[in-house]
Amino acid sequence: MTEQPNQVWVFVEQHDGKPADVSFELLSKGRKLAGSLDGGLKAIIIGHEVRPVAEQTFQYGAEEVFLVEHPQLEHYRTMPYSRIVSNLVQQHGPRIVLFGATTVGRDLAPRVASFTRCGLTADCTDLQIEDVTYQRTEYPQLLLQIRPAFGGNIIATIITPDSPIQMATVREGVMERITLNNAVNGTITDIDYTAEDTDTLIRILERHREERNVNLTGAPVIVAGGYGMDSKENFQLIHELADLLGGEVAGSRAAVDAGFIPPERQVGQTGVTVRPRLYIACGISGAIQHRAGMQDSNTIIAINNDPEAPIFDVCHYGIVGDATEVIPKLMDAYKQKLK
Repeated sequence: MTEQPNQVWVFVEQHDGKPADVSFELLSKGRKLAGSLDGGLKAIIIGHEVRPVAEQTFQYGAEEVFLVEHPQLEHYRTMPYSRIVSNLVQQHGPRIVLFGATTVGRDLAPRVASFTRCGLTADCTDLQIEDVTYQRTEYPQLLLQIRPAFGGNIIATIITPDSPIQMATVREGVMERITLNNAVNGTITDIDYTAEDTDTLIRILERHREERNVNLTGAPVIVAGGYGMDSKENFQLIHELADLLGGEVAGSRAAVDAGFIPPERQVGQTGVTVRPRLYIACGISGAIQHRAGMQDSNTIIAINNDPEAPIFDVCHYGIVGDATEVIPKLMDAYKQKLK
């Protein structure tokens, strides 16, 4: 193994030549981690005719891309993809390897970690580099893998001090996606693909994909409602305010469980993480599970009839009152401004 102890790697997921947003978010975070380690940032891309995706990674700081292209690799399959990534990690020994917490990432990452006998933490909400003293032993520049635990009631910081390679999966929207003003003059290293018998143990007979109709992570304005809206009829006010502001509608887990809003619009630990320019929380108490998914929004307005609600601890502007009474007044005031 050629050790590259200060290297941060990101597996760049793509479907039909379209890269996953979470991969570019991880490259942005990986660039910061590599800077803390005085190391470099590299990407792994597997597919068919995906060189344009490799070139895109330079806009997010990748210095080198391991590119594996072959017609048999056009679509994700567990056996060849995990073997390729595992062999590369075992051969080069990077310090950190990051995957998106997608269906693909959750299938691929644990297989790579198991093969290389490395530590892996799932669904991280933050990643940091710090010197750690653990059991009277000092570990310099260790990766802190931070994620909610015990149903979101605590925030756990996980370390894998005995593993030279540390891996983590991160959900879409958790890390900020930052494009460089000047793309890196990086290199693309082509890796030959040699098929093995195990690669064909699983075959793709048919593929059915549906594009997402909801894109909360890309919305500049989000109006979210909680169980405090009391009914699905009252929740219609959330839709009206969102339409007026040109934003998306979202909700807390309690609102989803109550049937006020579909699951794909849930924000929080078990939903999506968002950071819009404006987030309006209506009738949401602000449990830690929900705050984990929206607390990095640029501006947060909270409406709740309980002045002690935790949502007021993270909002920039708070309104104490019944959301069903406050929202119509907000809409009237906004319409007056438009005249």
